Amino acid sequence: MAVRHPVRPAWPDLVSNETTGHDIAAACAAFGVSFDDADLLDRALTHPSASGPAGGHPESNQRLEFLGDRVLGLIVAARLHRTFPTEQEGELARRFAALVDAATLAKVARGVGLGGFLRLGQGEAVVGRDNPANLADACEALIGALYLDGGLTKAEGFVLREWGPLIAGQESPPRDPKTTLQEWTQARGLGLPGYDVVERSGPAHAPTFAVSVTVEGAAPETASGPTKRAAERAAAAVLLARLTGTDSDDR
Repeated sequence: MAVRHPVRPAWPDLVSNETTGHDIAAACAAFGVSFDDADLLDRALTHPSASGPAGGHPESNQRLEFLGDRVLGLIVAARLHRTFPTEQEGELARRFAALVDAATLAKVARGVGLGGFLRLGQGEAVVGRDNPANLADACEALIGALYLDGGLTKAEGFVLREWGPLIAGQESPPRDPKTTLQEWTQARGLGLPGYDVVERSGPAHAPTFAVSVTVEGAAPETASGPTKRAAERAAAAVLLARLTGTDSDDR
């Protein structure tokens, strides 16, 4: 593994201004990757709360997150296209949406121990290492960094290793709980479910939304998520499970 120049520490409990080769090797070993340009890995693990003059690091992982989102989407879409040759666009789209959403990204991030290597600002460090939004963003940033470091082949190696079992485990296209709940209510003449944000908490860069879902003739349910859509899906899944007496097939 080549490292072109030293970088600032992206890993917890480090107080020096330089990152050692051991630190870089530990992160790469945990993620099962290698980097020629260690700055890319450092940046991928830098949360916005640790960037800028206050955080002491010039750039956060947000630009890499933007890139990684697109790289992940291309790789997953291509693999789905090859794996399920008889499925139509709608079925592939349902599989795709479940595989690239924030919950799946956070799950992958936890699986490789990414949270323990995040560079976080002082306030965020208390609870930020297991924050699903932080994990999802950093996972996308890591994919973006791998792409810049070694092209699509390098990014694909990580993505297919981590997402391959998830793709194989989808016995059928997942159904979005919001869609399923809407179909359930309309079949019974109950109209459309209603969704309302009842609370928004947390910092601006990592908010948590609490959303309530209501259906005519039923008590509402409330659930939380890192985005309004995620919270709506979670609330729909809980209400649907209660109304039908079964578990939602949402992951």
